[in-house]
Amino acid sequence: MNKSDLVAAIAQTSNLTKVDAARALDAMTGVITSVLASGGNIAITGFGSFVVRDRASRTGRNPQTGETIQIKASKMPAFKAGKLLKESVNS
Repeated sequence: MNKSDLVAAIAQTSNLTKVDAARALDAMTGVITSVLASGGNIAITGFGSFVVRDRASRTGRNPQTGETIQIKASKMPAFKAGKLLKESVNS
């Protein structure tokens, strides 16, 4: 499912127009992005949590040259599925 399919599904299930559903989806992703960028977390009960995880620096290898390189530490957004979501996927 891509974004336009998701917008159409949201519009159909919520009796919104596709334009309003697209605005709602864009607003949600914008809020999630800004909260994670500021170092916060978002928890949606029954669905899951959006968090920022620290990734340690590590040694890697350039696949073209085989040269060893040092990869800097970074922060990565992550999603942890909630219990209800896990159960619905596994049933």
